[in-house]
This record gives sequence, structure tokens and C-alpha cells, in this order.
Amino acid sequence: MTLARLFRNVWPYVRKYKWLVVVTLVLTFTGSLMAQVNAVVLDRAVDAINALVQTEIVWAEATKILLAVIVILLSKEVLAALITFGQRFFGERMRILVSRDLSLSIVERILSFRMAFFSDEENETGKLQTRVDRGIMSLSNTVKNFFIDILPLFTSALLALALMFAANFYIGIVALCIVPVYFLITYRQAKRLGNWRRGIFQNHQAISNSLVSIIESMAVIKSFNREEIEAAKQEALQRSLTDNQMQTRKLSFLYDGLKSFTEQIGTVLIIILTAYLVLTQYPGMTIGKIMYHVMLFANVSAPIRQLHRIYDDMNDALIYAEGFFGILGAEEEVERGGTYHPESVEGTFEMRGVSFAYPSGTQALTDVTLRIETGKITALVGLSGAGKTTIVNLLDKFYLPQEGTILLDGRDIREWDTQWLRENIGLVLQKNHIFTGTIEENIRYGKPNATHEEIVEAARKAYILDYIESQPQGFQSSALALSGGQQQRIAIARMFLKNPPIIFLDEPTASLDAVATEQIKNSIDAIKQGRTVVIISHNIGQIIDADTIHVLSAGRIVQSGTPTDVYRQGGLYKQILDASARSMNVGKIAEILSE
Repeated sequence: MTLARLFRNVWPYVRKYKWLVVVTLVLTFTGSLMAQVNAVVLDRAVDAINALVQTEIVWAEATKILLAVIVILLSKEVLAALITFGQRFFGERMRILVSRDLSLSIVERILSFRMAFFSDEENETGKLQTRVDRGIMSLSNTVKNFFIDILPLFTSALLALALMFAANFYIGIVALCIVPVYFLITYRQAKRLGNWRRGIFQNHQAISNSLVSIIESMAVIKSFNREEIEAAKQEALQRSLTDNQMQTRKLSFLYDGLKSFTEQIGTVLIIILTAYLVLTQYPGMTIGKIMYHVMLFANVSAPIRQLHRIYDDMNDALIYAEGFFGILGAEEEVERGGTYHPESVEGTFEMRGVSFAYPSGTQALTDVTLRIETGKITALVGLSGAGKTTIVNLLDKFYLPQEGTILLDGRDIREWDTQWLRENIGLVLQKNHIFTGTIEENIRYGKPNATHEEIVEAARKAYILDYIESQPQGFQSSALALSGGQQQRIAIARMFLKNPPIIFLDEPTASLDAVATEQIKNSIDAIKQGRTVVIISHNIGQIIDADTIHVLSAGRIVQSGTPTDVYRQGGLYKQILDASARSMNVGKIAEILSE
């Protein structure tokens, strides 16, 4: 990321507010003119007073001079205050609006990405949040720096420099020669600090990601009494950040001292040269010009004094903008939808020679071939990590296979309109996300235009209605206050409300008790009729009545057929079913039930 690229990327967001840009520029130029008034007034005032001193002092004339100075300077200060207020207000308004637009654009962009983007290690929650937050902050500060800090200061500096050249060419040359020296020092400073600043950015990412991990893992940390270990990890990250920050500050202070010394050399040279020209009675050089040139040089050096801070902010913006615009520009990560959009979906899936590996490199599926029939219940069975959930993710087009083909109703799934496809699929996961908001809002997520009566009916089918109605606020109660099992029923209610022709169930009753599991199973059995259903479950009751089962092991299909036929084949499915029966102590349960 270069400065030119940074401004090219930010400009589209600023261009929308041209009227703010114009107003800010006009106020900036006016304010820069006002900044030169003090030097001009004091130059004339000193010369006028000096002329009075050389003759017999006429107090009436002296009073007139002093009153003129007071009126002009006070009037100038009032006007300058109004101009500064307007310039800062409109500049800050622009910063806020640009910050808002940047936030909206990055959220819209992230929502358009395919699931593989979020599986990448570099895009973990904490790291991604840091890139977004610091990117928006630094880019909005760039707008602020330009329109509120840099532009006024440099406009004022250029006007002051022009006035110095107009007063005396040699004085202007001296002032001009100091500026590039100062810029060179600042450039060297930025170059030396670049890697350290990048290290600080990476430290912030690591700390943010680690903190998110601690919060999400708090129950495990507490149960194992591992608070000290996690605190030690945080300490190591913080120490690394501290070392980078201290090194950055040390170099900054060193260069800042050098720049301050350079500025003072310039001031001394201006005073000496002007005094020399006055003493030699150089044409146009008066005592007032000493004050005049010193004050003008102060206006020239004002942006130089601020340059290190602005340059620091700009370098931060360059670093953070890489990550931010890297997200906005990640065209290859955008989820591409096809155009095939039939009036109805039958629900017959075919996977032919499908192989898939996650971005981390983990091989999840290898040469998988299977068929899922319309209106039938298909169960995916296997040990943990066998690839069952990956198949569901591929069928829902969250990912695309690296090899092989997936067909839906005879058409390659790549050709299907992604949104239309997912509108016809109901997905219930082992752990479903509950959004901040009310219970009604969370159920309505399945069908945004649903009536309240439809929401009530969906809650009834998911066996959560009685609990909701028992709460003081009913459907307006906070969904986050629900237990894990209750939240799972809310997710199932969403699916009932959506009422799709295809249903994917990934351990839908994993977090429910036995009674709730039976209730939900009855509801799911009812909604299964006439639909294509793919179910993943370790619960025997969920898979034993499937029409077809596919048994997976290490990402490969090892057995297929009806539950009875596959069981008679022996092998992995028989091992899983027998182990499930033993773990449930089926024999003892049968004895109790027979008594």
C-alpha cells in the first residue's frame, strides 16, 4: 500500500460528499489567509511605533496605532474562530460519514464471501475484527488529517512562504531550504519505524484473537483451573507488544528531537539574516521585518511541527489499509452464484467422484460418490471427523469441491442460483446461532414476512411454545437467555417456519434431553413427509428409520444401502450400532420395559 493507492482507494468514499469538500476547501483557504494577518499587522505596527520613537512621541498617534492593532487582531481572532469552527465541523462531518460508509461497505463485502474465507487461519474472528476496526479507524483519521490538519497547515505554510519570498528573496530561500531537510528526517523516521509498526499491528491481531478465544473457552479454562496458563499466554503477547511499542517510541523521540533542533536552526538563521539586512539598510528591510519573518517562518514550520504526528498516523493508515482494502478487494473470495432458477426444486442430489480439502489443508473427502433420492430420508453415518458435515456443507453450496461434480435435479450445483438454492433448504445444526434480540425475532429469521400466528405455530411444532408463553414477556423475551436445548428448539422452529422441500439435519437433538428429543423427533418425522431429508446423528432412533444410509470413514464412502442390509454386511456400521446399543444399555432397558 502506497500513499497514492491509499488516496485512490479512499477517494470514492469522499467523492460522495463533494459539497463538504468544497466548503472545507474554501474555509481552509480563508483560514490560511487569516493566519498571516498577525505577521502583517505586527510588521506595520512595529515600524510605525519605531518611527514615532525616532521623533517626539505623539501619544494621540501612538494610541491610534495601538487601537488599530487591537481592533484588527481581535476582529481577526473572532473571524478566525468562526472559520476554524466551520472548517473543523465540516471536516469532522466528512470523517464521520466516510467512516460510516467504510463500515457498511466492509460488512456488505464480508457477507458476500464464501465460507472458505472464514475457514482460513488468517481470518479468525479476532484477527478479522482487528483488521476491520483498525482499518476503519485509521482510514477515517486519514480523512480527518487531510481536511482538518494537513490541508489548513500546508496551505498556511505555502502562503507564508510566498509572503517571505515577496518580502525578501534570500529570506525565502533560507526558509525553503529548511523544509526539505525536515522532510528528509521525517521520511527516514517513517522508513525505520515501518517494520516496528507492522509488528505492533500483528501483536494487536494476536491479542484480540487470543482474548476472543479466552472468552469462548471460559468454561473449559475454569473447569481445568488453567487461568494462570492463559494469563501467561496473554502476558507473553503483551510483552511482545510492549517491546515493539517501546522501540517505536524510542526511535520517534530520537527523530523528534532532531527535527526540533532543525526547526530552531531555521529560526535562528532567519533572525540573523534579517537583522543583518536591517543593519546594512537593505532596501525594504526594517526592524518590523524581524518580527514579520519570524512569525511567517513559524507558519511555515507549523506543519513541520505537526508532520511527525500526521506522518505517524499516515503510516498506520498505510499498514491498516492493507488489511482493510485487502478484504474489500478480495474478489476471489466472493461467493459466485449461478443463474439456474427453476420454478420448483425436486431435491435429488448426486455426488460423483467428489474430493474436498479445507483451506487449512485438511483433506475432508476423497472420491465420494453417492445419490440422495427425492422424498427419501438419507442418513450419513460415521465416526467423528469422517466427513459427514462436510458433505452437508457441499450440498448447501457453502463450499465447492476441488474435484468431482455435485448435481441437484440433474444440474451442476455451480449453475444454480445460490440464494434460490438456499431458500429451498432448511438447515438445523448441532449448535445453532441465536442472534441478539427477542425470541420472536429469532424464529422470524426463518421467514421474515411471517405472521405472528405462523410464528406461534412453528414454536408449537418445536415444542417450545409452552415455555415461551410461561415467560412474563412471552415472545418478546430475550432469546440469549434461553438454555442450550431451548435455543436448539428455536432453531428447529425457524426450519418449520421456512418449510423447505429439502432438509439437512446435523445432530438436531444433540443438546436436548430424552423427552425433548422424542418430542422433536415426532415433529421432524411429521415434516419429513414428501421431502428430501439428509440427517447426521449419533442417535440410533434418528437414523434407524432412514431409507438409505451412507457410512463414511476417513472421508470415503465404505458402505451404502438400507439400515438393515448394511447392518447385515457387518463392518463399521455394525460396530457403531452395536456400540450405541451397548452404551445405552439396551439389554437392561429391554428387561425393565418387559416387566
